[in-house]
Amino acid sequence: MSTGTGTEPTTAPPALVTLHVWGVPGRQVPAAVARMALDRAPLRHTAGLRFAKLLGTGTAQRFSLRDANPRRWAVLGAWDTTTAAEAFEHSAIAAAWSRIATETWRIDLRPLRSRGRWAGRQPFGHPPGGSSANRRPGAPVAALTRARLRPRRAVTFWRAVPPVTAELATAPGLRFAMGIGESPIGLQGTFSLWRDNAALTRYAYSGPAHLEAIRRTGEVGWYAEELFARFEVLGTRGTVAGRDPLA
Repeated sequence: MSTGTGTEPTTAPPALVTLHVWGVPGRQVPAAVARMALDRAPLRHTAGLRFAKLLGTGTAQRFSLRDANPRRWAVLGAWDTTTAAEAFEHSAIAAAWSRIATETWRIDLRPLRSRGRWAGRQPFGHPPGGSSANRRPGAPVAALTRARLRPRRAVTFWRAVPPVTAELATAPGLRFAMGIGESPIGLQGTFSLWRDNAALTRYAYSGPAHLEAIRRTGEVGWYAEELFARFEVLGTRGTVAGRDPLA
């Protein structure tokens, strides 16, 4: 479940990255699944949207069909201007989701660091100066990981996941986390929200299970493509899972 949009890849970071998350009741799940197909073409023609992905979500525990959440869906967008991002709120896509959703959450992000590719693209460019450039001290941060598994390495990857996700769930400073995926298996990632940059850095570089996974990534070669990005949180609207994680 994915769509790319925009022109050729650019190293300039987008003016704004947004993540819209919609919660739907059980009776609207078929309509939400349909939106994953119906919204592809309109997204490709949305003014100012350089890159977009339609996403299913899950628990960020095992990245399997069993962990998918059919009542929560998302759209990630990288925008050329903040004006274009705001115009999306009045688009036919946003209106269609509003009609079936009982809960909406939007988070606005500014890229701090990004490496790797997503569908051959560099959606968040190369932010200048690394993760500390122009960052407000103590501001909340978000992390996005995305990978395309090599089929031959999938079983060893899934066996390695539980210790990492257990460590993530109890990490100090974690405010929210969910799995994201363009497909039930093979294409998956996580989106996590943290109290501040220091909390995310401690988890990324101090957690034994996470460090072991990083080591094994190079050793085993799980991924055919991968991307890791860190963002400053500029603001949120609405709720997800009944609350605003930053409230």
